[in-house]
This record gives sequence, structure tokens and C-alpha cells, in this order.
Amino acid sequence: MSQTILKPKTTIPPLENGDQLTQVEFEQRYEQMPDVKKAELIEGIVYMASPLRMTQHANPHARIMTWLGTYWSATPGVEVGDNATVRLDADNEPQPDALLRLTVDGQSRISEDGYVEGAPELIVEIAASTASIDLNDKLKAYRRNQVQEYLVWRVYDGELDWFRL
Repeated sequence: MSQTILKPKTTIPPLENGDQLTQVEFEQRYEQMPDVKKAELIEGIVYMASPLRMTQHANPHARIMTWLGTYWSATPGVEVGDNATVRLDADNEPQPDALLRLTVDGQSRISEDGYVEGAPELIVEIAASTASIDLNDKLKAYRRNQVQEYLVWRVYDGELDWFRL
């Protein structure tokens, strides 16, 4: 008589807005969802982006990237990033709209698998529907992790908030 041993499937659930996860769980789930363009872990909670509108996000984002790209091209030792994942700490893995980091003697480094680890010197967020997150939990996480400067463009209000942390 033969015996059949059943092995349960190892299933990794998909990311969902509001999930409370560790950084390891977040990365495992995110890797299983190649169709997801942007998901962030902020203070241990998953936030997934809504579709982006031209006037409320895409155009302001292009303007910020042009500005930072111009600075980068004229400033040795600086690297610019567009939507790069940043591993800040065990509860925070944001994907800011833009960042600048020092490549020599900076606070962050590029990991073996290509991610930013540690705090970039400048982070920029384009905030339309995300203003409440960007100005609260993200601000706290960036401050705690010693991001030097944080710029939030509140598109609906037509305002820029520039924090020296």
C-alpha cells in the first residue's frame, strides 16, 4: 500500500492597501506583483498608488525631474533618482517621486540588488491625493531616518512645503 503525502502550496497573498507588513513580507509580496507600478511601506502600512493624472501628477513630476536633472548634470558627486525604492528601516520602504543622494560621503548607498538603502539627502513628493500621507507619516519616517531635506509639492493647493529635517 502506497502512502501519498500532500504538501500545502506556499501561497504569497497579493499586496493590498492598508496591509500591515514587515519589510521582508512587503518585498516578497511586491516581487510577486510585476503589474503593480508603485507600492510603498510607510510606518508598516502598505500604500498603493492610484492611477496618475496628467495635470495633478505627471506634469509636476516632469518639472521636478527637469529641475533635479539640471542640478545633477552640473553637480559632481550627486545622483538623481526617479521613483526609486528606498529601504529606510524595518517599517519604511517608500518609493518617492524623486530624490538626490550624495555618491561620496552620503548617508545612503546602493545595495547589491540595486536599491537605495539609508536616507537620501533630498526627497521630493508630488502630492495630490497623497498629501495627508506625505505630510504626516512619511514626514515622520523621513525625519526619524535623517533625510536632510524633504520637498512636498501640494498640487491642489499650489503650494510647496520644503522641510529641513
